[in-house]
Amino acid sequence: MYLTEIEEFIQANNYPAFNPKAIFFDMDGVLFDSMKNHAIAWVAALRKMELPFTEYEAYMNEGRTGSSTIDGVFNNVHGRNATDEEKQKIYKLKSKLFESFKHSKRIPFVSKLLKKIKAQNIEIYVVTGSGQPSLIDSLDEHFPDIFQKEKMVTAFDVKYGKPHPEPYLMALKKSGLQPWEVIVIENAPLGVESAHEAGLFTIGVNTGPLEPKILTNSGANLVFDKMKNLLNHWDNIVKQ
Repeated sequence: MYLTEIEEFIQANNYPAFNPKAIFFDMDGVLFDSMKNHAIAWVAALRKMELPFTEYEAYMNEGRTGSSTIDGVFNNVHGRNATDEEKQKIYKLKSKLFESFKHSKRIPFVSKLLKKIKAQNIEIYVVTGSGQPSLIDSLDEHFPDIFQKEKMVTAFDVKYGKPHPEPYLMALKKSGLQPWEVIVIENAPLGVESAHEAGLFTIGVNTGPLEPKILTNSGANLVFDKMKNLLNHWDNIVKQ
């Protein structure tokens, strides 16, 4: 099962094999069910500045750094990037709103998947566009003995952020592995695009309101409609 998708990936990239030794996890929408709160906070913060923005657009922009998201909105409305002062004001408000919500719950079945991967002696990394300290700091609380700080790439580490391949290329460099030795698990089209452009086998898990074909069109090699289904098929993917 999934031999066709894996073989297509190998041939498209001219790789010698597919031998997963590390999994790169996105965070929001993959580890935590946090995107709804992010979307609400973005919409409220931007509309306070009289900038039109919808929750659907928040999901479509998921994975960008805050600075890039704000610049995108300003370019659509005003034909220019936001100033540093405007960015700081908006992102401070967005962060304050997000922090006022209840803590986000774990995505169902992701803990079981993480434990399975750890038991298989496969390395686990986090690659996120998030700069929300509350989420990053809560990884140990929600997923004890799974994540290590030196195996994380966040918004604070990159210049460009998703959909640029920089975040995943940085994680690849940290891992010391080859591209055919990594699997990426993403839920956002821009994150999928970032991983695809980095030459990595990418699994999309559609935990939000977007159409599954958006993840496929962004470059996902496989798409699942929920984490439980990925968990159930995991061994068929990594043990080829």
